[in-house]
Amino acid sequence: MEPPDTPAVVATDESAGLIAPIPSKADVFRPIASYWHTALVLGVQGLLVFRGKTRMAHLGLDSVYRPAIYERTMLFEWALLGLVLVGVWWHGSSLLAVLGERWRSPWQFLRDLGIGLLFLMVTITTGSMLSHGGDNSATQLLLPRGRTEMWLWVALSISAGICEEALFRGYLQRQFIAITGNIAAGIILSAAAFGAAHGYQGWARALQIALLGAMGGVLAYWRKSVRPGMFAHALQDILGGMMRH
Repeated sequence: MEPPDTPAVVATDESAGLIAPIPSKADVFRPIASYWHTALVLGVQGLLVFRGKTRMAHLGLDSVYRPAIYERTMLFEWALLGLVLVGVWWHGSSLLAVLGERWRSPWQFLRDLGIGLLFLMVTITTGSMLSHGGDNSATQLLLPRGRTEMWLWVALSISAGICEEALFRGYLQRQFIAITGNIAAGIILSAAAFGAAHGYQGWARALQIALLGAMGGVLAYWRKSVRPGMFAHALQDILGGMMRH
């Protein structure tokens, strides 16, 4: 049985002249999709991780064709995001439950962009401190070489920023918080899933990514939106490809 609706506080958005509901505290612990759907999403993600790790084990510098890898990765990411959104819609939840409230003014867009840029600086600093040691050969193998690959890498980075933030910080984090009834546990579990999704880069690197994912989870919970994290995620991936040159 669905829990009774909790009355929402209503606030006026003066910049847009609109009245918007402020989610109650109980909404944070309410699932946005069926639990069987979450199991399905995790299962599909696990298969993709296994496939990626298996393929990386057989790739070498001379045999890898990066454009095809980029294109397939983008296809899988958008398909998985589609699966997430269908499950949320089927459950009767708003799709904004995954992304957070939409922008109602240019100021809100610039605010999230600024927060994303500040968070990007924090993650770059943290990542540089954590990256000493460990094998990053898998990451280096996938970085773009040449103009065509660079443009595809930019498209892949934007796709990753949108799809992965929506999946891990928007959908899974909300679901794990609902399942455990604990905000910290939800953030940690979604971060662990995020790190495991990058297991093909080696477990040392996956642990670093999980820590960055936890930081992104705190940001998403604080802002009640994944949009600042999307900016930071996409820009960090783009810069990572450019630094290769």
